[in-house]
Order: sequence, then structure tokens, then C-alpha cells
Amino acid sequence: MKKYLAEMLGTMVLVLMGCGSAVFAGNIAGVCGAGVGTLGVAMAFGLSVVAMAYTIGGISGCHINPAITLGVWLSKRMSGKDAAMYMIFQVIGAIIGSAIIYALVSTGGSSGVTMTGANSFGEGEMLQAFIAETVFTFIFVLVVLGATDEKRGAGNFAGLAIGLALVLIHIVCIPITGTSVNPARSIAPALFEGGVALSQLWLFIVAPFFGAAISAIVWRALTND
Repeated sequence: MKKYLAEMLGTMVLVLMGCGSAVFAGNIAGVCGAGVGTLGVAMAFGLSVVAMAYTIGGISGCHINPAITLGVWLSKRMSGKDAAMYMIFQVIGAIIGSAIIYALVSTGGSSGVTMTGANSFGEGEMLQAFIAETVFTFIFVLVVLGATDEKRGAGNFAGLAIGLALVLIHIVCIPITGTSVNPARSIAPALFEGGVALSQLWLFIVAPFFGAAISAIVWRALTND
């Protein structure tokens, strides 16, 4: 149970810090001088992963992402039961993180802030979004599988490598979809946002899972002796 709770806590922190940075400081320099832009939001997501990797990595492995959990399961590094429970608790943690953001937006004095950090794509851009989420999730999960491999991995530097990879992915993908590569990170904000975010949510679940599955296949092919 401890590892499931660790995944819940880690995902909560990821969503709170990552989506929170987008909501409160992502693009509001003209409002209160606190804007951090694309690079700042990318760093917030990546640093959240680094922080949690060295906090709960020894307990659960710090997946904090159903796509990563799928990739690990397909790579035969965990049981189906654990994979399912990880995903459930990751979504719960993401909902808690989004609920905190929603409470801050609803009760605070952040002028002009009404967002939830939900992912989205423009009209006629569905294919572009699907390709982006699939490809960038593939890259991210491949880095995770490689960095955490017992024989070929990065050891104690795995958390840093994974976090920096997520920063890089966000820098490129934020202008396209806001960057998901994580179904839990997309599900929770969409539940609070509703409307278009909820109607587009399927893509931010299917594409990351598809990308993760490809990563597992590729990694097994690369390491199959």
C-alpha cells in the first residue's frame, strides 16, 4: 500500500507544481510581473519529477505517470496488479493536485487567472496533437526505461536524466498541446475544466499510452540479447 500512496503523493506534487506554474505564472508577466513563460513551466514539470524521484523513488520507483507504468509493465518489470493500482492512485493524486489549484484560483486574488492547466489542441490540429503526444511520450518513456534499467541504467542519476528529458519535451511540445505525455496529468485538470478539455481528453489518454507501448517494444528490442 505504501508504494501506491507514494505514487499518489508524487503525482499530486507533479500536477500541483507543473500545472500550477502554468496557471499562475506561465504567461502573466503583464499582470503581476511573475510570468515565467514556456521555459519556466517546462522547468517546473521537470524539477517536480527530479524532486519526487529522490523522495519516493526508493518506495515506488516514482512513475507518477500511467504511461510510464504501462511501459514498465510491458517491459515485464512489474505485475499487472501493481500496474493497475499505480494508475488508479496516480489519477487520484492528480485530482488532488488539480483540486488544490482549483481552490487557489477560486479563493485567491490572482487577477485574470481562471485556467486549470488542462491540455488542448486547436480546431483542425487533432492529427498534429496525436503525433506530438505519441512521439514525445515515446521519447520520454524510452528515457525512463533506459535510465532505470538495472544493468544499463544511470543509477543514482536516473532521476536527474528523466527530469531533464521532461523539461526538453515540454519546451518543444507546450506550444502544440500544453504537453501531456501523462494521462493522469490530463485527466484531472480536464475534470475541473470541462467543456472542450473534457471532449478532447481521449487523445491525451490514447496517444501517451500508444507512445509508451512503442517505447516498451523498442527498448526490449534494443536490449534483447
